[in-house]
Amino acid sequence: MQDWLWATAADLGRGIGAGEIDPVDLCETYLTAIDAHPLRDRIYARVTHDRARSEAKAASDRAKAKQRLSPLDGVPVSWKDLFDTAGVATEAGTALMEGRVPEKDAEVLRVATGMGLVCLGKTHMTEIAFSGLGLNPITATPPCVNDADAVPGGSSSGAGASVAFGLAAAAVGSDTGGSVRIPSMWNDLVGLKTTHGRVSVEGSVALCHGFDTVGPLCRSVEDAGLMLAALEGTKSADLGGASLKGKRFAALQNVVIAEMRDVPAQGYALALEKLKAAGAEIVPIEVPELDRAFEMSGPLFTAEAYANWRDLIEPNPEKMYWQILNRVMPGKDVAAHDYIALWQELEGIRQAYSKATASFDAVIIPGSPIMPPNADRLLTDEGYYLSENLLALRNTRVANLMGLTSITLPTGVPSVGVMLNGRPGSEEALLRIGKAVEAALA
Repeated sequence: MQDWLWATAADLGRGIGAGEIDPVDLCETYLTAIDAHPLRDRIYARVTHDRARSEAKAASDRAKAKQRLSPLDGVPVSWKDLFDTAGVATEAGTALMEGRVPEKDAEVLRVATGMGLVCLGKTHMTEIAFSGLGLNPITATPPCVNDADAVPGGSSSGAGASVAFGLAAAAVGSDTGGSVRIPSMWNDLVGLKTTHGRVSVEGSVALCHGFDTVGPLCRSVEDAGLMLAALEGTKSADLGGASLKGKRFAALQNVVIAEMRDVPAQGYALALEKLKAAGAEIVPIEVPELDRAFEMSGPLFTAEAYANWRDLIEPNPEKMYWQILNRVMPGKDVAAHDYIALWQELEGIRQAYSKATASFDAVIIPGSPIMPPNADRLLTDEGYYLSENLLALRNTRVANLMGLTSITLPTGVPSVGVMLNGRPGSEEALLRIGKAVEAALA
């Protein structure tokens, strides 16, 4: 049964379907592992034992009756602590929301439960989801699977750790600037950022409405496809026969390859060579307009963050970690007319990007220019925190700013991922490409 903790969600689902795994036994295996794990309280904010057992029993009954709801019916997963859970606290990693207990599930959790996913509990996250590092001295900083002294990436930090440490078969997180993909890369997982508006954010604690998305953190591309289907209540994409032969990738040059540290640069170069060997054509390109988009990202993100959080922050700013508070407060000074003008300009840049990349199957870029930073140094060195946080989120932000779907995959170098960006709404096509890339990198 311990092998179940490291199996893909897809394999667990197949085992349930074949009658080889009882969802009740599978759930108890995970709950026992969670409760016994020395890092449990740094990964899970709350474990929903009763809910998990009830859902697993229902999944077991359906499996015996040959009435399973989806390929992942009965598979246990974790949820980032910004998705509302009925009767269970949802606090978004901040003391500003301490003791907040929603009356109903977030829409995406309701849909996923209707597809048979078993909710193990709520995972820790960066405070209000506003950092890519995963550091949270207010609640907890989850561990990085490859470096005990490092942060795990955020803001879906506990989500990534729950899968990487064998305490969930998959996890559900959110991605506003890279928050699914950074913890996925730094913990050697697959992370899928969905197109803005594709998966419901109703009932999730907002950071930036114009950029917030929902996505899974998984052990495989197949898992990512199955999880996306479960989150939407649809059928998963067919990934059979995926190949890189004849595929054309644009390798973005400007912005994303600057200030690359040695290990990420080496991992990215190795990944490109493997993809070429598998038949992919890789063409270096530049999209100069992206430079301006990055200049605009500060006011765009902070204005929305302040608008969403001001009513809780202004009466109690002392409750926040000061680094996160300092990121939010500049949004107070962004004028409405400037914000509207920036969004109009961003739409024009998105059109330029789309035109420049239209002839390619995907755009490939390094996942992160840095390795997971040291947690203690982040707490004591302000300059280090600021530089590492900006670099951690830099490359992932391309997809958020351009309104794209994006997937990250492990390169085989610990904590180094490669990222593929696809056109808006092209998740199924991107998953097929990701499946072929996964095979080439294995």
